[in-house]
Amino acid sequence: QVQLVESGGGLVQTGDSLRLSCAASGRTISMYAMGWFRQAPGKEREFVATIDWSGLTTYYADSAKGRFTISRDNAKNTVYLQMTSLKPEDTAVYYCAARISSGPSTQSTMYVYWGQGTQVTVSS
Repeated sequence: QVQLVESGGGLVQTGDSLRLSCAASGRTISMYAMGWFRQAPGKEREFVATIDWSGLTTYYADSAKGRFTISRDNAKNTVYLQMTSLKPEDTAVYYCAARISSGPSTQSTMYVYWGQGTQVTVSS
């Protein structure tokens, strides 16, 4: 079993930056692809970013390209999402997820383990 705990969310203003962290415990995630998803009120959960086990391959939603960066530190069993130039439409609960595969995926159904989420609110 893998437990994932997100942190780093908060209330920020338009244009600000935040770095979310996802700390894993229970077992190493070094061979797992990881992803970040988000869910805004009244909307479906959507893909944000994913990274393969090595950190060399990443994919982003169009809404995140150029503003968000996913990274990982396997020695710390932690994945990050650096978010810059935040907009009100980025307001959502952000979830970290792990899939039992080394390859990244944009599909939430491919992920087995999920964190509880961290709230990000961007005011205009």
